[in-house]
Amino acid sequence: MAVNLLATPAADLYPVPGVRWGITEAGIRKAGRKDLSVLLLDEGACVGAVFTQNRFCAAPVQICREHLAKNGGKSLGIRAMLINTGNANAGTGADGLNRAQASCIALARELNIAPEQILPFSTGVIMEPLPHDRIAAGLPAAVADAQASHWGKAAEAIMTTDTVAKAFSRRVTLGGASVTITGISKGAGMIRPNMATMLGFLATDAFVAQGLMAQLATELAEGSFNRVTVDGDTSTNDSFVVMATNRAKHAEITSLDSPDGQALKAAMLAVARQLAQAIVRDGEGATKFITVQVEGGKTAAECRLVAYAIAHSPLVKTAFFASDPNLGRILAAVGYAGIADLDQTTIDLYLDEVLVAKNGGRHVDYVEADGQRVMKQSEITVRVSLGRGQATDTVWTCDLSYDYVKINADYRS
Repeated sequence: MAVNLLATPAADLYPVPGVRWGITEAGIRKAGRKDLSVLLLDEGACVGAVFTQNRFCAAPVQICREHLAKNGGKSLGIRAMLINTGNANAGTGADGLNRAQASCIALARELNIAPEQILPFSTGVIMEPLPHDRIAAGLPAAVADAQASHWGKAAEAIMTTDTVAKAFSRRVTLGGASVTITGISKGAGMIRPNMATMLGFLATDAFVAQGLMAQLATELAEGSFNRVTVDGDTSTNDSFVVMATNRAKHAEITSLDSPDGQALKAAMLAVARQLAQAIVRDGEGATKFITVQVEGGKTAAECRLVAYAIAHSPLVKTAFFASDPNLGRILAAVGYAGIADLDQTTIDLYLDEVLVAKNGGRHVDYVEADGQRVMKQSEITVRVSLGRGQATDTVWTCDLSYDYVKINADYRS
């Protein structure tokens, strides 16, 4: 069961002018489930995206990169996205690339656009051939189903081992005009920064210059999806796409440093963080949502090193599952994080408000009952002060339970 996470009611998801979703059953892996989605973008929209840094990236990731490079805001632009679940089309070689391209061609024919105007996405089992014939057969129904109000349905259709559909909306005023932001994501396991097994789609009707979209996608990912980890595994298919349909009636945003640019980025980052944190809350077998905050570093980068060392540690994560305040495991993770000149005598450790360690040793007033009280909570903050400077950074993770093993042992069956 997800940690303090419920699906957003469809009525609370705002349609984004210029975006429509269509969903259908294509029988890609299992019968009787919605597993094929199309996102249709009106002409004039602009797109930016970031993808997995796994060198063994999936065929659709490779094609997305090619199609974005060919468009780049200078040609007809991206007009559609094609998403399937049940099959990752990764580890499939040249045949996988051909099947992904064939799927783009089939959708292009349905929409009377060029294949290069389509971005494909896949998620599911690795090293199995993509059933592109089933995808092609399902496309007419998916296109016919396309509506602006289908964000909730799309969030359900892109799920794999997720237990809760992840979708959030927000509105902000820019230049006197109301601007809508809505996004969906999927992911529960094989989650690690750069990026996390996840797909994310975030759209706004704000009027944004195409030249800003890659920067906007990167900065939003850095503050959200690149700050979450469930199990330390980086997927082959991770993709985060940011869309601006340019339908809102405000002046074009040509700099993210402008007042409107900062306001838009802040609102979009809030939604992106909700989506990213929802992935952690729905982590496979998760029972606890854990914020790891590291402060007092010389740089944010070294704070991240420490935060990830804690968040990735199986010993730390299993201790949280057991509500066992075996907190030396956290200090050990700090020590092996990779800061060569770390001085252990300047380190403080907190669980929520409880000071556990002071200057590298057990605090004289700390009693294990206080640590256990915090460890039993469903939401916990681990705060480490390095005593080296003013930098800080934060990541979000979850515990590691018996169910994580069960889910992944049974995944392909």
